[in-house]
Amino acid sequence: MADALPVTPQEEAGLPDKRRVAASFSRAAASYDGVASLQREVGEALLARLPHEAPACWVDLGCGTGYFTRALAARFPHASGVAVDLAEGMLRHARPLGGATQFIAGDAEHLPLRNSMCDLVFTSLALQWCGDLAAVLAEARRVLKPGGVFAFTSLCVGTLQELRDSWQAVDGFVHVNRFRRFDDYQQQCGESGLRLLHLNTETRTLYFPDVRSLTHELKALGAHNVNPGRPGGLTGRARLRALAAAYERLREPAGLPASYRVVYGVLQKES
Repeated sequence: MADALPVTPQEEAGLPDKRRVAASFSRAAASYDGVASLQREVGEALLARLPHEAPACWVDLGCGTGYFTRALAARFPHASGVAVDLAEGMLRHARPLGGATQFIAGDAEHLPLRNSMCDLVFTSLALQWCGDLAAVLAEARRVLKPGGVFAFTSLCVGTLQELRDSWQAVDGFVHVNRFRRFDDYQQQCGESGLRLLHLNTETRTLYFPDVRSLTHELKALGAHNVNPGRPGGLTGRARLRALAAAYERLREPAGLPASYRVVYGVLQKES
């Protein structure tokens, strides 16, 4: 069911509203790790892309439940760490599990961090929720020391395309979160003032026995639809049956496919 928050200027501009994003992920804090296998795989792949030099201080931006906060602490045991997330519920979950010196509520587009304070900003599968990617890149550049690294993963167009196409066969509402084009990541990273070390995209596909299993997982992740144009109220049974019938045409031997177009990027602040 859609919440009762009024339409905001961000939504009028076609961007997800940060309050809805924060509230959605706060509600999902307890269920997130139980269904986040893809998120862990993607984050581990980003860890493998990091430069070998150990940072003295790192930031886990969009730390969520703190899984990679703890992974960064284990990888860099002599460094200090700061975990930042927009969702207070995620921070309440992550804080008792440790891994960082500080857990801070903050917006990636307006970081509550001082200039040139860290050697690494690590963020995995958070930037797709940020309306202003250029602002995120500018903030990363600001808080990094010269020579510091900004490493990220995100999602681009093509993500959940099967679900999007199946809904399009049912009605004209926005049922699936919108994602940037890979070209947008290329352009904005190139214009960020950071040196681009690595940028690529790959497709990862999950399989589900039925549509309900997919939508349940998206809700448990906090990643269900928060975009403007989404339908209000409950989705009727007739539409859900029509969705299931449309999606069924895409079934493969392994099940119903759900594709994720993952973007990997590593940038460096010039010395």
